[in-house]
Amino acid sequence: MKFTPVILFAASLCALSFNSCKSEKKNVEATQPRDEVILHAWTWSFDTIAANMHLIADAGYDYVQTSPAQACYIGDNGGMALFSQEGDSVMGKWYFYYQPTDWTVGNYMLGDRDAFKAMCDSARAYGVKVIVDVLPNHTAVDHTAVLPGLDNAVGGHENLFHANGFTDITDYNDRLQCTTGMMGGLPDVNTENPDFQYYYMQYVNDLIGLGARGFRYDTAKHIGLPSDPTDPKAEQNDFWDVALGHKDIRGTMLSMPDSLFIYGEVLQDRNVKEDEYAELMSVTASNYGHELRKALTENNAVAVNLEDWHHSADPSRLVTWVESHDTYCNQHESADMSDELVRAGWVFLAARDGGRPLFFSRPAGSTRENYWGNNRIGARGNDEFFHPAVVAANKFRHDMTGQPEKMIFAKDGSVVEVARGDKGAAIVSFSPETISISLDTPLPDGEYTDVIYNNVFTVADGILTGELAPHTSYIIYSK
Repeated sequence: MKFTPVILFAASLCALSFNSCKSEKKNVEATQPRDEVILHAWTWSFDTIAANMHLIADAGYDYVQTSPAQACYIGDNGGMALFSQEGDSVMGKWYFYYQPTDWTVGNYMLGDRDAFKAMCDSARAYGVKVIVDVLPNHTAVDHTAVLPGLDNAVGGHENLFHANGFTDITDYNDRLQCTTGMMGGLPDVNTENPDFQYYYMQYVNDLIGLGARGFRYDTAKHIGLPSDPTDPKAEQNDFWDVALGHKDIRGTMLSMPDSLFIYGEVLQDRNVKEDEYAELMSVTASNYGHELRKALTENNAVAVNLEDWHHSADPSRLVTWVESHDTYCNQHESADMSDELVRAGWVFLAARDGGRPLFFSRPAGSTRENYWGNNRIGARGNDEFFHPAVVAANKFRHDMTGQPEKMIFAKDGSVVEVARGDKGAAIVSFSPETISISLDTPLPDGEYTDVIYNNVFTVADGILTGELAPHTSYIIYSK
């Protein structure tokens, strides 16, 4: 994704294996459940995530995604504000942890190595898996802050970067610039350097050894594919083969590849090789999130095409969201959406058969006038991640595994019904007003009581009727 002194990034892999051989490329995600949901515990500390693991599990999340866990740039004198401005009593910026200075576990913002392991131990006890956000593509803006361990591992500071690594990207649709140039002041790492790959994989494997079971690769589209042009300092674009466990680096391979969920932040744009990235790993459906937000803010479910995923990859390879930390923080694209609108979008997204939905945890105390809320790194987000409607949607998704979806829209776009076979349906109001509905449905005739608000619906002769409150969602099951 593009960077404006507020940064975003991808995820990583881990493991500890010393088999010096190539492995077959596998479609790992194809063997994993299709009904999983992810909680993005954005800026929560490792201790905070561990302390709330019971809530996360009870709310029906299969994964919890952490912010970057590696050593990072210490900015604003180590202040712990999410986003400070001149004159604030507490300084800090959330995006400093997206500026690596070394590939070791732990940083001043989220916690140390022991806290990371304790979080993973808690997750395992509750049946939740941990995804770690990783960003091998660049270092801190102030590259002189890179620690000696990383410089020494690559044979000197000058070997850490691409030949174009300090040249600003001016055309994000030029693949050589996009994959080797400097993005938003972030020097571009030579991810094709075998010394770097070997050092980085020690970090990934260490995380796995501590309990991580997945990775989000930040700015994945800025790391070259085999078909991309190579930087003058690189012989081949083989980072993804190494990082995804298809190839060893000096006898070390990604450990436990069949147990990991890995996806890349491949923000959609002209000339982005979405299909090639999706052949390697799951990818983000950023265009679908944009279309869904448009429908929600325009109070019209037919204002856009919500049946199409707006991506050429199979839906099983897509990570979906109503909003992400990028859309919330960078230019605040989604930050003015009310919590109830986000919640309605989540119920719709989670009810669908396809994608792997990610719920972004907004800051505690945030409002539409104060996006940063209590403005502290490490704190738990607001209570929306376990709102009854969100929990019911997560449970519905799990309960409806294998059931085909059918979406029925009101002609005026005021409501959409997401039916899953004849077993149940989510009914989502896109309207800011109370409305009465009369929609076709595959559900059997009878009276239904919604599991969230105890609202009563009736099905007679294939027609679903009932009354909906503004921007409110309901979930019903066949008896």
